[in-house]
Amino acid sequence: MRITTSSARRRRAGYAAAAALLGLLAAAGTPAYAATDGSVDRAPDAPPVGKPARAGAAGSAAGAAPGAAQAAAAEAARGASGVPLGISRLAQGAGRQVAITIDDGPDPRWTPQVLETLRKNHVKATFCMIGTKAQKYPELARAVAADGHQLCNHSVDHDVTMDHKPVAYQRQQILEGKAMIEKAVPGVPVTYYRAPGGAFTPESRAIAAANGMRPLGWSVDPQDWNRPGLEAILSSVEDKLPHRPTVLFHDGGGDRSETVAALKKYLPWLTEQGYGFSFPARTTP
Repeated sequence: MRITTSSARRRRAGYAAAAALLGLLAAAGTPAYAATDGSVDRAPDAPPVGKPARAGAAGSAAGAAPGAAQAAAAEAARGASGVPLGISRLAQGAGRQVAITIDDGPDPRWTPQVLETLRKNHVKATFCMIGTKAQKYPELARAVAADGHQLCNHSVDHDVTMDHKPVAYQRQQILEGKAMIEKAVPGVPVTYYRAPGGAFTPESRAIAAANGMRPLGWSVDPQDWNRPGLEAILSSVEDKLPHRPTVLFHDGGGDRSETVAALKKYLPWLTEQGYGFSFPARTTP
């Protein structure tokens, strides 16, 4: 893939910053990141859940209390890029705010329908794009940006097993995915990174943060990708919403008619309940 000289310089700077952060994280023994949304930190050689780690295995410090070295690593991460390493799950702002996030596009059939629904309801969302799809449908990626939505990098090709693969592979998936989206939408920043399947590692978070992308999770998942039915989706996203939720929907990866139907009902319902709409937090822990 051809890139400009300035792009190459930015990527080399990102590599250097990420390498420094990875060294700090390794020295600090960064613990696994606890999550309730399915997004977890796993080292490429981490044992399956429920099985003991080998002596010295990555993640063996998961129960350790945060120490000075870990705090120093976090501060270095913020200093290098201004972006925290922690996975964002809160909407920006105070009070009754909701962040709507849309994954796995752009898709020529479903993305325009999602955009139209958001437009009619005066909602700005965050679109987590797969690099190869942004490359294939750049006009759709540009339409998303033109409507004022935020862009999120969802890796090159949505490999949900990348957290079990070498750091070099994770870096390639993250940085090339970002470059593909930037090429499709020149001049528009890619401000978040969401790991495929939510499977982060400490290294992938460091790489994303060093390159200006806040790791992005979610707090409400209606499983719309699995087509559970309109009523099941609405029940999942309306019942007992957490504080300043980040809600996960999809515009790619298959038939998203249920998602579109759910958004048409859900967005007006949120407005009626007194919620406002914002983007996921980028600068808070």
